Amino acid sequence: MRKAFCLVALLIWSGPALAQPFHHPFGEWRQYHRDWLAACPDAIDEDATDYSGYSCFASTGSQELNDAGLPAYKLTLVHNRLDGEIDLAITVAPAKGEYDGQKPILLRFGGEPPIVLTMGTDMEVRHNTINQFFLIGADREAVLDKMKDRNALTLSVPLAGSERPVESWMSLRGVLASLDFMSTYARKVAQY
Repeated sequence: MRKAFCLVALLIWSGPALAQPFHHPFGEWRQYHRDWLAACPDAIDEDATDYSGYSCFASTGSQELNDAGLPAYKLTLVHNRLDGEIDLAITVAPAKGEYDGQKPILLRFGGEPPIVLTMGTDMEVRHNTINQFFLIGADREAVLDKMKDRNALTLSVPLAGSERPVESWMSLRGVLASLDFMSTYARKVAQY
């Protein structure tokens, strides 16, 4: 009994230390938040031509992997360190096929009606990406709010030449903690 109590006490005592941010050799602070990984690079390049120079990121991915061993489908929160704006990007990178931009991507939160995202109205491609779609328009804030309140969503992506869309379950456990981490580390360059 005493050994079990000591083990529980040790786990409780060491728990916060295990959740601490760590400095990665790639030159950024990182922290895991359940199913999400958040990262803030050491440097902020205020004159960068794309968001990667001045943003923090947090993402989760599908269980399905592509040929590079990376998630075939990914959700990424992008915290702009210059103005504090939060964006959401959906990455579509399966081993075979590509997103059919003529059809909508659907987000399903439980039994609610799906949120329908169409290219040009609800999503756009930015900078030099071809498979990362940023949410825009009226649904952007609604999706971000739902992500904070729910524990998962189903991402439905139509691929060119496929009759049925690919559906991926995406965990939202860790969204709030990731947003907190990015907010905390967004401007703390002097600590790096």
